[in-house]
Amino acid sequence: MTDAGTAPRRRARITRSGDFDAVYRRGRSAANRHLVVYAFPREDRPGPSPARLGLSVSKKVGGAVERNRVKRVLRERFAEIAPSLPGGLDVVVIARPGCAEYVEEKGSAAIGARLAELAEKVTRPREEAS
Repeated sequence: MTDAGTAPRRRARITRSGDFDAVYRRGRSAANRHLVVYAFPREDRPGPSPARLGLSVSKKVGGAVERNRVKRVLRERFAEIAPSLPGGLDVVVIARPGCAEYVEEKGSAAIGARLAELAEKVTRPREEAS
């Protein structure tokens, strides 16, 4: 139940396959050994809206426990960097095989730093991106 007079806060997540496809087709990407990040500014949403996150974590990353841990860590770390991202941005993060081991070995702060680096790279203006 929410406070009187307030609507429940909608999660800033990408869930529809059409939204994922738009980010893949029209967005920019950057990658490292453990993650691939796609970003695409959406024009269809008027007014300021927070950056939305979509996750893709395949079975190659690990079993259900490992995949869910990776997704939870990526959501937490994205929430930390989202305020610094431009509003109206759709971001899709793909976890590569080995990501679960990296999180286990180095911790969630390390994967968060890699995510922040890639997010900064894909949101940088084109002339600076080289």
